[in-house]
Amino acid sequence: MTYDQERAQQLPPPGRRDPRGGPTPRRLPPEGPSETRTDIPAYVSLLAQSDRDRLTLRLQHALGTFVRSPREAVDEADSAFADATTRITAALVERRRVIDTAHRDLGPEAGTEELRLALRQYREVTLRLLRM
Repeated sequence: MTYDQERAQQLPPPGRRDPRGGPTPRRLPPEGPSETRTDIPAYVSLLAQSDRDRLTLRLQHALGTFVRSPREAVDEADSAFADATTRITAALVERRRVIDTAHRDLGPEAGTEELRLALRQYREVTLRLLRM
């Protein structure tokens, strides 16, 4: 399967939008017959729409500058990439902190259900990273 075919399967149907401005969340398929996973959206952005738009504009500006000034274009693209990785890393660190805090605050009293939810959240975030 080509990259474009895989990507097309991941994208929501054309024209459907999330009320927050992003694509409509798609649901992940169940992991097994006993687990329905319709409550976990496949598309959860790490960055706010405004941040994504700003970074996209910077990259587009870099691409548009290339003919006139190749070195400036590459420097700007590098800067946009560095900013994106910094923001995504910070968002992942925060997501990890939230998951960790949710079950650690319960201490030894954390029940199996709380630990199962934490494990599921770690799995979802890790699998999304591995699919990038």
